[in-house]
Order: sequence, then structure tokens, then C-alpha cells
Amino acid sequence: MTQDTPPARFPACQTGPMLLAFSVAPSGTPADPTHQRGAADASVHDAVAAAVKIVRESGLPNQTDSMFTTIEGEWDEVFAVVKRATEEVGKYGSRVSLVIKADIRPGFSGELTAKVERLENVIAGDS
Repeated sequence: MTQDTPPARFPACQTGPMLLAFSVAPSGTPADPTHQRGAADASVHDAVAAAVKIVRESGLPNQTDSMFTTIEGEWDEVFAVVKRATEEVGKYGSRVSLVIKADIRPGFSGELTAKVERLENVIAGDS
């Protein structure tokens, strides 16, 4: 039996601009009581705010909505930001849940806003 060879374009997936949407949240009891959430409030907004602050300080184009934060940049720089944000959220619990979705499209940049602009043009009938 032979091992399958990855497609020739696969290396391009690890270079060039990408969009990465992620959601990160703590659960469990934090080791440091200064990061303890109130028992009556199951909100994780303090932890999420700490993660979003790291994203914004990265200088990469980003956008936060009620469910995800999306970052645009090179593979290594985007994943480095997600790693730092996840580590920060880890201070707020004994576990961390991380959800990631990426759009890897070599040769395209500025897609954080361009994709939405194209969508709005189609909706408005300006295709």
C-alpha cells in the first residue's frame, strides 16, 4: 500500500493571506481566583474581551461579531494570534473550547471586507 501524495497546491495553503474565524471560551474553574466568574453569571465576556484585545493589538485586520472574531493575515501570524488568545482565555477556566473556520485562498487579500462587499452587491442586484 502506498501513501497518498498531497495535491501539488497544498503548500500554497500554508502561505499567503487567509481569513480565519474563531470562537474561544473557557469552562471549569480557573486556577487563579482573580479570573473567577460569578456563580450567578455564566457569562464569559471577560475572557472573550481578553482574547479580542490580543487580536486587536496584533495589528492584523479583524472583525468581531456576536459569535466569532475573524482575522486576516498570513498562516503563521494568524495562528500565532489565535494561540495567544487561547492561552489568555485559559486563565479563566480549567478548559478551553476553541472553534476555528478558515478560508484559505492564495493570491487574494483584503477579503475581510471584499467578500461582504461582493455579497451586498449581489443582494442589491448590482452583480
